[in-house]
Amino acid sequence: MVTDRQARRLMQELGKGMPLGTAALRSGMSESTAREYRSGVLPSQRKKPRTYRTRRDPFAAVWPSIERLLEEAPGLEAATIFATLSARPEGSFPEGQLRTLQRKIRRWRATVGPEREVMFAQEHRPGEACQSDFTSLDDLEVTIGGEPFKHLLYHFVLPYSNWETGGICFSETFEALIAGLQASLWELGRAPRYHRTDNLSAATHDLGEGGRAFNERYVGALGHYGLLPDKNTPGRGHENGDVEQAHHRFKRALEQALLLRGSRAFAVRADYERFWRGLIAGRNRPRAGKLQEELCRMQELPLTRLEDFRRERVLVTRFSTIRVAGNAYSVASRLIGERVEVRLYSERLEVYYAGGRVAEMERRRGKGGAVIDYRHLIWSLVRKPGAFARYRWREALFPTLVFRRAFDALEQRRPGRADVEYVRILHLAASTCEAEVEAVLARLLAADELRDYAQVRDAVRPEPIASPTVEIAPVCLEAYDACLAVGGAA
Repeated sequence: MVTDRQARRLMQELGKGMPLGTAALRSGMSESTAREYRSGVLPSQRKKPRTYRTRRDPFAAVWPSIERLLEEAPGLEAATIFATLSARPEGSFPEGQLRTLQRKIRRWRATVGPEREVMFAQEHRPGEACQSDFTSLDDLEVTIGGEPFKHLLYHFVLPYSNWETGGICFSETFEALIAGLQASLWELGRAPRYHRTDNLSAATHDLGEGGRAFNERYVGALGHYGLLPDKNTPGRGHENGDVEQAHHRFKRALEQALLLRGSRAFAVRADYERFWRGLIAGRNRPRAGKLQEELCRMQELPLTRLEDFRRERVLVTRFSTIRVAGNAYSVASRLIGERVEVRLYSERLEVYYAGGRVAEMERRRGKGGAVIDYRHLIWSLVRKPGAFARYRWREALFPTLVFRRAFDALEQRRPGRADVEYVRILHLAASTCEAEVEAVLARLLAADELRDYAQVRDAVRPEPIASPTVEIAPVCLEAYDACLAVGGAA
């Protein structure tokens, strides 16, 4: 069989003026064959497309029913249809014919199937818009201080220049959204005209029937910076495609940087922040030219930033707790019955009473949990130790693993008194030094000698050493009297 390569070689030799016999010899074909191909038509061009099947169509009998299924539900996959056909009594299709059905359905969709959605390439104008969204970085398996660091990235992108920045957060809350947006705008130094995000619950609310509208407080926050809100259609994430693509590329770059570093472990969070911010700075350097084009067309920032927290007035319950954003937080028991002001940040809470800050604590992620500080409750619990056994958030009353092990040891040695003894130990930690009590507990547990509260108390507060007796001789005042006599005569 003559190949296209042989035919091209023949034409080259003929073009050099070679006789047909010599050109045929050099091309690896006979002279009679060369006479057929000297017209310049390649062998591949002589083949006619096959219009017939080489084997019987195994799905010919059931194809009308398959076609009806595809017309009624265009999203059906070939594997689903194949499984349905195989489950029928008359079905006798071996597994190897699934690929045949997939090709047949793909050909049907491409020729007579429904029209597909067309994506329209968009032209970005400098300085006009910015996009932002949250993305999870849990897959990177970063650890801080030996503990897994589960976190999100608030990602801010300019579609025209691809300039990006962001910040670490732990939930897609309104506070995290506004804090991230403000930090990004102030780092940028200017503000574009539009801000686009997807249908976050922090920015939108459900109108029913699949529609969503912007929250009033979100629109107000954007208005402070002269930004107009914009969002994609629900379920159409590709309409926010620039930031979605930025997610993918940044996470891939961060993964490569971690592999190059040789470790995903960081001592403190600040080290990790410096690491990924250095990566973003390097990615932004080639974008500096286009960024300048954008900055020239953007508007100036306002003189002040918005408060990046939400204020709430809540009542301190009789359980010495407040409820904020679906979670319970303990406060000092002296505030029971009073209303306090809570400033809810993306990562922490601040509690104010009578104009002064009385507590600050880490914000809990999710809902239905509690952040309990045993120091707020221990003064009442030590008078009612029986409440410890069934306290709803009892696990929060173990400040460290050592305290948990101490309670377990007391339960083994003194099962009837373990609650009382442990509550007294906890009271000792609150009234003296938790670290010192923990050190004593660790020492006693290591020696398997922990028995009761008194043992810990004596180790933390040893009996005072007896003071030596000091004898002071009576003071002689005769010399003083003599001085007085001399002074009076003078």
